[in-house]
Amino acid sequence: MSEKPVIAVPADRRLIGIHPFHMVGEKYITALKDAAEGLPWMIPATGNDSMLDDVFSKIDGLFLTGSISDIEPHHYQGKSSRPGTLHDPGRDATVFPLARKALDAGMPIFAVCRGFQELNVLLGGTLHQQIHEVEGYIDHRENKNDPIEKQYGPAHTVSLIKDSMLSSFTDQETVSVNSLHGQGVDRIASGVNIEAIAEDGVIEAFKVSDTDGFAYAVQWHPEWKVLENPLSLSIFRAFGDACREYAQKK
Repeated sequence: MSEKPVIAVPADRRLIGIHPFHMVGEKYITALKDAAEGLPWMIPATGNDSMLDDVFSKIDGLFLTGSISDIEPHHYQGKSSRPGTLHDPGRDATVFPLARKALDAGMPIFAVCRGFQELNVLLGGTLHQQIHEVEGYIDHRENKNDPIEKQYGPAHTVSLIKDSMLSSFTDQETVSVNSLHGQGVDRIASGVNIEAIAEDGVIEAFKVSDTDGFAYAVQWHPEWKVLENPLSLSIFRAFGDACREYAQKK
């Protein structure tokens, strides 16, 4: 029997031509395999049906990826999205109940970018739909015309909260992170501890305090070249360790 924990990764639902596909970015799978040392298992975005109970009984952790789609704003009582906004209702309908099950069971969760926003919304928080249009905030989006190395390169610094999990991984008070998001936290959910804040005040990381398990979220993309970034590697290692511990307890 393998000692590697099984880590669920809910997929995005995309149309390629006229056909729907369920897919997960390779960089997330690679980070879970090589840094967290787990077995990533892609979960189709089919919604909250009986399959989720079967999935949940077989996994040791949950990873929520980034995505080019936005959460439908009715989930946080937000105003209607602008015309042309890409949504993924299948992913919303899959992630929210699955993440709720994980939190209630103390199963480890790690969420990045869209996943960070999903976890905040699930816990009662809200989002800015165009954070770059909010007075006082910088533009956190990448330039899509740049080479991918620049898009995922350091974009701004974040300050690490003293005695946070992130601060325990480094002796630095600030670290540089990439930035590829058009939405961001408006109201932070209750029951979380803020762990990192961008130089303009945008919340960039939090830990869920109202759970017995590892439940962590960052707004940036630590999966990108994770083995080359000591802080990113430490986060994925901690997540993998938590998944292994959860598997052993099962």
